[in-house]
Amino acid sequence: MTEPSRTALMGSLAPHLGLSKSRLETLAVFLIALVHGRTVNLSHAASQFPGAALWTSNYRRLQRFFQHVRLDQAVIARLVVAMLDLSRPKCLALDRTNWKIGRKDINILVLAIVTRRFRVPLLWSVFDHQGSSSCADRITLMRRYLALFEPSSIELLLADREFICAEWHKFLIENDISFAIRAREDLHFALADGKLWSLSTLLRNKRAGRAVHTFDVFLPETDLILHVAAKRIKNDEWLIVLTNNADAKHALRTYRRRWAVECLFADAKTRGFNLEDTHLTSLAKIETLLALVALAMTWTYRSATQIMGMKAIPRKTHGRRQKSWFRIGLDALRHAIFQRPDWAANAWTSNCPRRQVKP
Repeated sequence: MTEPSRTALMGSLAPHLGLSKSRLETLAVFLIALVHGRTVNLSHAASQFPGAALWTSNYRRLQRFFQHVRLDQAVIARLVVAMLDLSRPKCLALDRTNWKIGRKDINILVLAIVTRRFRVPLLWSVFDHQGSSSCADRITLMRRYLALFEPSSIELLLADREFICAEWHKFLIENDISFAIRAREDLHFALADGKLWSLSTLLRNKRAGRAVHTFDVFLPETDLILHVAAKRIKNDEWLIVLTNNADAKHALRTYRRRWAVECLFADAKTRGFNLEDTHLTSLAKIETLLALVALAMTWTYRSATQIMGMKAIPRKTHGRRQKSWFRIGLDALRHAIFQRPDWAANAWTSNCPRRQVKP
């Protein structure tokens, strides 16, 4: 019953990945099992292989795949952008997720596309330590993006308070990358007179309520200007955004999209593919697994697009959407893989480039 989907995946991915027929079949079967079974666990995926081979043989086949195959993130990123038609300027979100496998730390820094409909990982770095990433880690990840796409492809780069660093801000400004990054109240910046002030001090006389307050500051020991936009939110806390965008109020409004990357992590984990079910601990193998999750998410969003077209998802009485775009696509695709296999195959092939996508 899954033959049309398996054939479509193998045929369309062959020009992009350069894998042997056997490796392509393993990849295609794993993607189908990942979507239908909603788990990255290899033992579950091993039961999806066609033919009379023993389950243990299929399981070993999957193990060998992750042992020997390394998927190029640049190829996956270009494929995702092409299939979801995301060549126009778009918001990117930078964030980190982590968990433990026994005593082993899995720490993933993700650069993701976040739009009104889609939230999908584009590039990532995997670490085996706890804690936040360094400025060097972020700059390296961003350089990989700039090697594939122009800075003008970024509407705004969104990031939370963890990603505050003078060197990081300077890199973004020098590379013409517009950003909106949340800041802590205790951070110190210079004003035009050269004196250092904390953001909480600069905001202490500002009125509460919904008013948005804007002013300019300088990065310490540089002549680079940052624009600040701030407003009070619940619990009398300040939401403060640093940006190099001339319209600081727009940057503050757009910053709300950053929450989509948290939803992406939920889609990859408990609400979708249960990423934390993996027993893989090798960083290289986890990078390969994340590439497959990105492809599965792309297939899911293509399915949602086939169903919804240009229609909006209806809202419930409390104002929220009935379902996310991801959940609509996942439910439809899981049903279609066995009940409407030609439809599931078309959801993938209808927008998949036949030749390798180049920068």
